[in-house]
Amino acid sequence: MLETSGKSVSQIERELGIGKGNLGRWKGKYGTNSEQTESGSSDQALAQERIRELERENEILRQERDILKKAVAIFSQPKQ
Repeated sequence: MLETSGKSVSQIERELGIGKGNLGRWKGKYGTNSEQTESGSSDQALAQERIRELERENEILRQERDILKKAVAIFSQPKQ
């Protein structure tokens, strides 16, 4: 709305009932300029990579747990 309406920040804040200065801060933080978009996508890519690493680690830990469960089952059987 800020970028397309042609209205001032303070006018839009009044119309929407937003506290004074909030809209400007939000625009600075979440605006669509290229610098922020690049850093946002970079942060998102890093977060996605971290998620993939954690999922791989989680899968390895599940496999190790399953192996240990099977080993316990084998070694806890009474000897014949």
